[in-house]
Order: sequence, then C-alpha cells, then structure tokens
Amino acid sequence: MAKANGAKAQGEEVLATAVALAKESWPDRLVASYALGSLAHGGFSAVSDVDLGLVLTDPLLPADGDCVARLTAHIKSSGKPFADRLSVFWGSLQSLRGTSTGGRFPPLDRLDLQRYGRLLSGRDVRSTLSPPTQEELVVAGAELALKRLATDESIAKLRDPRALVDSDLKTLTRMILFPLRFLYTARTGDVGRNDAAVEHFAATSDTPSSALARLALEWRNSGKAPARETAIAAIGAGLLPLYADFLNDHEPRLRDYGRPDLVKSFEEWRRKLGV
Repeated sequence: MAKANGAKAQGEEVLATAVALAKESWPDRLVASYALGSLAHGGFSAVSDVDLGLVLTDPLLPADGDCVARLTAHIKSSGKPFADRLSVFWGSLQSLRGTSTGGRFPPLDRLDLQRYGRLLSGRDVRSTLSPPTQEELVVAGAELALKRLATDESIAKLRDPRALVDSDLKTLTRMILFPLRFLYTARTGDVGRNDAAVEHFAATSDTPSSALARLALEWRNSGKAPARETAIAAIGAGLLPLYADFLNDHEPRLRDYGRPDLVKSFEEWRRKLGV
C-alpha cells in the first residue's frame, strides 16, 4: 500500500507541474484541467500512465497542438518518476461537443472525462458536454486494440507465454487487461477501469481466462513481477481463449456498425492468433 501511495504521489506531482505549465501556456484560454485515467477513478500503480485533460476556449488555434507538444516534452525532459508517462488530451468546448474539429480527445477518453474527470483547475464543464455514442466507443476500442495488440510483435508475444512473461510488467499486464477493458466498455457503456473490467469478466466467466484476469490485476496493482512459471502456466491456459472472447464479441458489433474494414482486420488478427 505504501508503494502504491508513493507512486500515486509521484503521478500527482507530474500532473501539478503540467497544469502549472498549461496555465502559463494559455493564460487567458485555459477553461479547465482534469486528472483522467487511474489518477481520477482509482487504481494508479507503478505501471500506470499519467493522463491530463485540457479544455481551451474556442476556437482552437493552429499553434495549440505545438504548445501541447512542447508542454509534454518539457515534462518528460525532467526525468522525474512518471514524467515519461504523461499523456495530454486536449480540446475546446465545441470540439468536445462535436460541433467543431481539432484537438485530441478520443471517444474513450471523452467518456472518462465526463464520468470520472477530476477537476484540477478552472470551472467544471463536464455537464455541458455530449457523451460519445456506443458505436463511437466500440469502434474506438477496436481501432486501439488493432494498434496496440494486433502488430506482428504483439501477436508473437500473445502466442508465446514465455516471451510475454519476459516482457516488462507494463506490457505483460496491458496485453491481458486491455481486451477486458474493451469488452467491459462494449457491454456496459462505461469506462474500462481495470478493476471493474476484471470483476465483470470474472462474474460471467469461471474459466482459466477469468483466473488469468484476476492474476494480471494483482500483478499490476502490486507493481511486482509475477512468479515466472506460475505466470507462464496461467497465460498458456487463459490468454488466447480471452482474446477469442474479445474477438467473438466485437466482430458482430463491427458488422452491425457497417465497418467491414475493421471486421476484415479482426478476422486477419484471429487467423494470426490461431483462435
């Protein structure tokens, strides 16, 4: 617990520094800043990212993206714990309402902002925003899954329990927990928080996959590498069936949403995984 609290304090320090820089960068245009992710809804650990949401006045300007990039680079150059984990999501009231374009606030993160965003500065504008649709959430989750989990490198690890266990703890736990989070969002319309996603999956599936899900959450929360042979056995028994559950759930949803491009990518992913 002390280790987790220490990590959380370090993450909060990165957030505070980033917010101070944002106020300097947009002295007259920063409407609000929010903690997102596990620093907002709980579960922050040694493998977590530090997620910050910034809301600017309209209209967004061409220079805003460069300003965000400079802020992020400045934080990361400090070398402080979790500084390299900072991820900044940004937009304006209009872009978050879908009445203009620009910024960077994908549907899954917009939902996180609305449901769980923790106000750090400015005025709380969440009640004025429109939630993303279920279709937006599922499609965004599918696209992110393909980007993060369907590369040749990722597939090689998913098919080789020993290679996955020998990865860093962040990679190991994310490759197990990410599909659970996407499943949870698709089935409930809520943010895919790790603990909620595991609890939901385990409640509906008493299988080696649910046992693996519980173990991965324990590994993530403890910040400690698992016992190697125990982890290899659990991954070998439960990981590919877990991915089969995810693919079986999402493929018909994507067909219903008229996304044959994503369905085709999922079918190719399934073929490579051998599930």
